[in-house]
Amino acid sequence: MLKIAYHPIYQHPLPEGHRFPMVKYDLLPKQLLHEGIVTEENFFKPSIPNDEDILRVHTPAYLNDLKNQTLDARSARKIGFPLSEALVNREVIIADGSMKCCEFALENGVSMNIAGGTHHAYSGHGEAFCLLNDQAIAARYLQHQKLADKILVVDLDVHQGNGTAAIFENDESVFTFSMHGKNNYPFKKEKSDLDIALDDDCGDETYLSILEKELPKLIANQKPDFIFYLCGVDVIKGDKLGRLGLSMEGCKKRDEIVLELCKEQGIPVQCSMGGGYSPDIKTIVAAHTNTFKVAQKLYF
Repeated sequence: MLKIAYHPIYQHPLPEGHRFPMVKYDLLPKQLLHEGIVTEENFFKPSIPNDEDILRVHTPAYLNDLKNQTLDARSARKIGFPLSEALVNREVIIADGSMKCCEFALENGVSMNIAGGTHHAYSGHGEAFCLLNDQAIAARYLQHQKLADKILVVDLDVHQGNGTAAIFENDESVFTFSMHGKNNYPFKKEKSDLDIALDDDCGDETYLSILEKELPKLIANQKPDFIFYLCGVDVIKGDKLGRLGLSMEGCKKRDEIVLELCKEQGIPVQCSMGGGYSPDIKTIVAAHTNTFKVAQKLYF
Protein backbone atom coordinates (compact mmCIF):
# COMPACT_ATOMS: atom_id res chain seq x y z
CA MET A 1 0.00 0.00 0.00
CA LEU A 2 1.19 3.52 -0.81
CA LYS A 3 1.74 5.27 2.53
CA ILE A 4 1.46 9.05 2.62
CA ALA A 5 2.51 11.38 5.42
CA TYR A 6 -0.10 14.05 6.12
CA HIS A 7 -0.94 16.19 9.16
CA PRO A 8 -3.51 19.01 9.44
CA ILE A 9 -0.72 21.33 10.63
CA TYR A 10 0.67 21.21 7.05
CA GLN A 11 -2.05 23.80 6.32
CA HIS A 12 -0.70 26.14 9.03
CA PRO A 13 -2.50 29.49 8.67
CA LEU A 14 -0.34 32.47 7.80
CA PRO A 15 -1.07 36.19 7.61
CA GLU A 16 -2.56 37.59 4.38
CA GLY A 17 0.09 37.66 1.68
CA HIS A 18 1.77 34.45 2.86
CA ARG A 19 -1.08 31.97 2.50
CA PHE A 20 -0.80 30.93 -1.14
CA PRO A 21 2.01 28.37 -0.73
CA MET A 22 0.02 26.61 2.01
CA VAL A 23 -3.30 26.20 0.18
CA LYS A 24 -2.22 23.10 -1.73
CA TYR A 25 -1.63 21.14 1.48
CA ASP A 26 -5.37 21.28 2.18
CA LEU A 27 -6.47 20.61 -1.39
CA LEU A 28 -4.08 17.83 -2.44
CA PRO A 29 -5.27 15.13 0.02
CA LYS A 30 -8.87 15.99 -0.85
CA GLN A 31 -8.14 15.66 -4.56
CA LEU A 32 -6.44 12.29 -4.08
CA LEU A 33 -9.49 11.03 -2.20
CA HIS A 34 -11.94 12.61 -4.66
CA GLU A 35 -10.31 10.91 -7.66
CA GLY A 36 -10.16 7.58 -5.83
CA ILE A 37 -6.37 7.43 -6.13
CA VAL A 38 -6.12 6.64 -2.42
CA THR A 39 -8.36 6.05 0.58
CA GLU A 40 -8.06 7.34 4.14
CA GLU A 41 -6.14 4.17 4.94
CA ASN A 42 -3.22 5.36 2.82
CA PHE A 43 -2.55 8.36 5.05
CA PHE A 44 -0.59 8.33 8.29
CA LYS A 45 -0.14 11.19 10.74
CA PRO A 46 3.43 12.11 11.68
CA SER A 47 4.25 13.67 15.04
CA ILE A 48 6.98 15.71 16.73
CA PRO A 49 10.23 13.69 16.63
CA ASN A 50 13.07 13.65 19.14
CA ASP A 51 15.47 16.57 18.98
CA GLU A 52 18.33 14.13 18.37
CA ASP A 53 16.83 13.29 14.97
CA ILE A 54 16.92 16.98 13.99
CA LEU A 55 20.37 17.55 15.50
CA ARG A 56 22.01 15.02 13.21
CA VAL A 57 21.63 17.74 10.56
CA HIS A 58 20.95 21.08 12.25
CA THR A 59 23.05 22.88 14.84
CA PRO A 60 21.90 23.04 18.47
CA ALA A 61 22.06 26.85 18.41
CA TYR A 62 19.81 27.09 15.34
CA LEU A 63 17.26 24.60 16.64
CA ASN A 64 17.21 26.40 19.98
CA ASP A 65 16.61 29.74 18.26
CA LEU A 66 13.73 28.29 16.26
CA LYS A 67 12.06 26.72 19.27
CA ASN A 68 12.47 29.83 21.44
CA GLN A 69 11.72 32.34 18.67
CA THR A 70 15.08 34.01 19.25
CA LEU A 71 16.39 34.20 15.69
CA ASP A 72 17.88 37.57 14.85
CA ALA A 73 15.85 39.75 12.49
CA ARG A 74 18.07 39.16 9.46
CA SER A 75 17.92 35.36 9.83
CA ALA A 76 14.15 35.49 10.28
CA ARG A 77 13.74 37.61 7.13
CA LYS A 78 15.68 35.07 5.07
CA ILE A 79 13.11 32.41 5.95
CA GLY A 80 10.30 34.52 4.50
CA PHE A 81 7.50 33.36 6.79
CA PRO A 82 6.54 35.10 10.05
CA LEU A 83 7.94 32.77 12.72
CA SER A 84 5.70 31.19 15.33
CA GLU A 85 5.68 28.12 17.56
CA ALA A 86 3.07 26.53 15.29
CA LEU A 87 5.23 27.08 12.21
CA VAL A 88 8.26 25.49 13.88
CA ASN A 89 6.11 22.54 15.02
CA ARG A 90 4.90 22.20 11.45
CA GLU A 91 8.47 21.90 10.19
CA VAL A 92 9.55 19.27 12.71
CA ILE A 93 6.38 17.27 12.00
CA ILE A 94 7.13 17.40 8.26
CA ALA A 95 10.61 16.05 9.03
CA ASP A 96 9.08 13.24 11.09
CA GLY A 97 6.81 12.45 8.14
CA SER A 98 9.80 12.03 5.85
CA MET A 99 11.64 9.87 8.40
CA LYS A 100 8.65 7.58 8.83
CA CYS A 101 8.16 7.52 5.06
CA CYS A 102 11.62 5.97 4.78
CA GLU A 103 10.49 2.92 6.72
CA PHE A 104 7.40 2.56 4.55
CA ALA A 105 9.53 2.92 1.42
CA LEU A 106 11.77 0.10 2.64
CA GLU A 107 8.66 -2.07 3.04
CA ASN A 108 6.74 -1.06 -0.08
CA GLY A 109 9.30 0.42 -2.48
CA VAL A 110 7.93 3.97 -2.38
CA SER A 111 6.35 6.44 0.03
CA MET A 112 5.22 10.06 -0.18
CA ASN A 113 5.10 13.12 2.04
CA ILE A 114 2.32 15.59 1.13
CA ALA A 115 4.70 18.36 2.26
CA GLY A 116 8.49 18.57 2.57
CA GLY A 117 11.22 19.18 0.08
CA THR A 118 12.62 21.97 2.25
CA HIS A 119 15.97 21.93 0.48
CA HIS A 120 16.95 25.55 1.13
CA ALA A 121 17.47 24.89 4.85
CA TYR A 122 21.13 24.72 5.86
CA SER A 123 22.55 23.20 9.05
CA GLY A 124 22.61 26.56 10.81
CA HIS A 125 20.01 28.70 9.08
CA GLY A 126 16.87 28.61 6.99
CA GLU A 127 15.83 30.51 3.90
CA ALA A 128 13.19 30.69 1.17
CA PHE A 129 10.30 29.21 3.20
CA CYS A 130 12.50 26.36 4.49
CA LEU A 131 13.28 26.07 8.21
CA LEU A 132 14.47 22.45 8.53
CA ASN A 133 15.72 20.17 5.76
CA ASP A 134 13.34 17.20 5.89
CA GLN A 135 15.08 14.92 3.41
CA ALA A 136 18.53 15.57 4.89
CA ILE A 137 17.14 14.73 8.34
CA ALA A 138 15.55 11.57 6.93
CA ALA A 139 18.81 10.57 5.20
CA ARG A 140 20.74 10.85 8.46
CA TYR A 141 17.97 8.93 10.24
CA LEU A 142 18.32 6.06 7.77
CA GLN A 143 22.07 5.95 8.23
CA HIS A 144 21.83 6.22 12.04
CA GLN A 145 19.39 3.31 12.10
CA LYS A 146 21.72 1.38 9.77
CA LEU A 147 18.92 1.04 7.23
CA ALA A 148 21.01 2.48 4.37
CA ASP A 149 24.64 3.29 3.70
CA LYS A 150 24.78 5.05 0.33
CA ILE A 151 22.05 7.59 -0.42
CA LEU A 152 21.19 9.49 -3.58
CA VAL A 153 19.20 12.73 -3.49
CA VAL A 154 17.42 13.43 -6.78
CA ASP A 155 16.29 17.06 -6.57
CA LEU A 156 14.15 18.07 -9.55
CA ASP A 157 12.58 21.17 -8.03
CA VAL A 158 13.11 24.22 -10.27
CA HIS A 159 15.41 25.72 -7.63
CA GLN A 160 18.83 24.31 -6.76
CA GLY A 161 18.90 22.36 -3.49
CA ASN A 162 21.50 24.67 -1.99
CA GLY A 163 20.94 23.73 1.65
CA THR A 164 21.08 20.02 0.89
CA ALA A 165 24.25 20.47 -1.16
CA ALA A 166 25.94 22.35 1.68
CA ILE A 167 24.86 19.87 4.35
CA PHE A 168 26.36 16.91 2.48
CA GLU A 169 29.38 18.68 1.04
CA ASN A 170 32.41 16.36 1.10
CA ASP A 171 30.26 13.49 2.40
CA GLU A 172 30.69 10.56 0.05
CA SER A 173 27.87 8.61 1.69
CA VAL A 174 25.23 11.01 0.30
CA PHE A 175 25.32 12.03 -3.38
CA THR A 176 23.38 15.20 -4.21
CA PHE A 177 21.98 15.66 -7.72
CA SER A 178 20.15 18.88 -8.56
CA MET A 179 18.64 19.65 -11.97
CA HIS A 180 17.30 23.19 -11.88
CA GLY A 181 16.82 26.52 -13.62
CA LYS A 182 20.14 28.28 -14.20
CA ASN A 183 18.66 31.74 -13.56
CA ASN A 184 16.39 30.82 -10.67
CA TYR A 185 16.92 31.38 -6.98
CA PRO A 186 19.34 30.83 -5.31
CA PHE A 187 21.38 33.29 -7.34
CA LYS A 188 24.55 32.16 -5.58
CA LYS A 189 24.48 28.40 -6.00
CA GLU A 190 26.16 25.84 -3.78
CA LYS A 191 28.03 22.91 -5.34
CA SER A 192 26.04 19.69 -5.47
CA ASP A 193 27.84 16.49 -6.39
CA LEU A 194 26.11 16.87 -9.76
CA ASP A 195 24.42 20.09 -10.86
CA ILE A 196 22.63 20.45 -14.18
CA ALA A 197 21.61 24.07 -14.73
CA LEU A 198 18.98 24.61 -17.42
CA ASP A 199 18.28 27.65 -19.55
CA ASP A 200 15.06 29.63 -19.23
CA ASP A 201 12.03 28.08 -20.99
CA CYS A 202 13.68 24.66 -21.21
CA GLY A 203 10.85 22.44 -22.44
CA ASP A 204 9.84 18.80 -22.32
CA GLU A 205 12.08 17.41 -25.06
CA THR A 206 15.35 18.88 -23.77
CA TYR A 207 14.56 18.37 -20.08
CA LEU A 208 13.44 14.76 -20.41
CA SER A 209 16.27 13.75 -22.74
CA ILE A 210 18.84 15.06 -20.23
CA LEU A 211 17.14 13.26 -17.34
CA GLU A 212 16.82 10.00 -19.29
CA LYS A 213 20.52 10.15 -20.14
CA GLU A 214 21.96 11.23 -16.78
CA LEU A 215 19.90 9.50 -14.09
CA PRO A 216 20.50 5.88 -15.15
CA LYS A 217 24.25 6.56 -15.36
CA LEU A 218 24.19 8.18 -11.94
CA ILE A 219 22.38 5.25 -10.33
CA ALA A 220 24.74 2.77 -12.01
CA ASN A 221 27.81 4.65 -10.82
CA GLN A 222 26.68 5.46 -7.27
CA LYS A 223 24.78 2.23 -6.51
CA PRO A 224 22.59 3.84 -3.82
CA ASP A 225 20.73 1.83 -1.20
CA PHE A 226 18.03 4.50 -1.00
CA ILE A 227 16.83 7.46 -3.09
CA PHE A 228 15.19 10.69 -1.99
CA TYR A 229 13.16 12.31 -4.76
CA LEU A 230 12.21 15.98 -4.50
CA CYS A 231 9.45 16.27 -7.06
CA GLY A 232 8.60 19.98 -7.12
CA VAL A 233 6.13 20.99 -9.83
CA ASP A 234 7.51 24.52 -10.18
CA VAL A 235 9.20 23.29 -13.39
CA ILE A 236 5.89 23.80 -15.23
CA LYS A 237 5.68 26.66 -17.73
CA GLY A 238 4.19 29.81 -16.22
CA ASP A 239 5.10 29.03 -12.61
CA LYS A 240 5.37 32.32 -10.69
CA LEU A 241 8.73 31.36 -9.13
CA GLY A 242 10.10 29.21 -11.93
CA ARG A 243 11.53 29.93 -15.37
CA LEU A 244 11.39 26.54 -17.08
CA GLY A 245 8.87 25.43 -19.67
CA LEU A 246 7.64 21.91 -18.97
CA SER A 247 4.08 20.96 -19.83
CA MET A 248 1.84 19.18 -17.37
CA GLU A 249 2.40 15.95 -19.29
CA GLY A 250 6.16 16.55 -19.36
CA CYS A 251 6.20 16.95 -15.59
CA LYS A 252 4.31 13.68 -15.23
CA LYS A 253 6.75 11.95 -17.59
CA ARG A 254 9.61 13.23 -15.40
CA ASP A 255 8.03 11.44 -12.42
CA GLU A 256 7.63 8.27 -14.48
CA ILE A 257 11.31 8.29 -15.46
CA VAL A 258 12.48 8.62 -11.86
CA LEU A 259 10.06 6.18 -10.27
CA GLU A 260 10.38 3.57 -13.03
CA LEU A 261 14.15 3.55 -12.56
CA CYS A 262 13.79 3.17 -8.79
CA LYS A 263 11.36 0.29 -9.20
CA GLU A 264 13.40 -1.47 -11.90
CA GLN A 265 16.56 -1.22 -9.80
CA GLY A 266 14.78 -2.25 -6.59
CA ILE A 267 15.86 0.94 -4.80
CA PRO A 268 13.43 2.30 -2.18
CA VAL A 269 12.40 5.92 -2.81
CA GLN A 270 10.89 8.58 -0.57
CA CYS A 271 9.16 11.50 -2.30
CA SER A 272 8.66 15.00 -0.89
CA MET A 273 6.46 17.35 -2.89
CA GLY A 274 8.60 20.50 -2.98
CA GLY A 275 7.53 23.69 -4.76
CA GLY A 276 4.68 24.64 -7.03
CA TYR A 277 3.57 28.24 -7.60
CA SER A 278 1.53 28.32 -10.79
CA PRO A 279 -0.98 31.19 -10.86
CA ASP A 280 -3.90 28.73 -10.90
CA ILE A 281 -4.01 26.52 -7.80
CA LYS A 282 -5.75 23.85 -9.88
CA THR A 283 -2.58 23.46 -11.96
CA ILE A 284 -0.45 22.95 -8.84
CA VAL A 285 -2.80 20.38 -7.33
CA ALA A 286 -3.23 18.51 -10.62
CA ALA A 287 0.54 18.33 -11.17
CA HIS A 288 1.19 16.99 -7.65
CA THR A 289 -1.73 14.57 -8.04
CA ASN A 290 -0.04 13.14 -11.13
CA THR A 291 2.99 12.15 -9.03
CA PHE A 292 0.76 10.06 -6.76
CA LYS A 293 -0.99 8.53 -9.79
CA VAL A 294 2.36 7.47 -11.22
CA ALA A 295 3.45 5.89 -7.92
CA GLN A 296 0.19 3.99 -7.55
CA LYS A 297 0.27 2.71 -11.11
CA LEU A 298 3.90 1.58 -10.97
CA TYR A 299 4.02 0.03 -7.51
CA PHE A 300 0.51 -1.04 -6.57
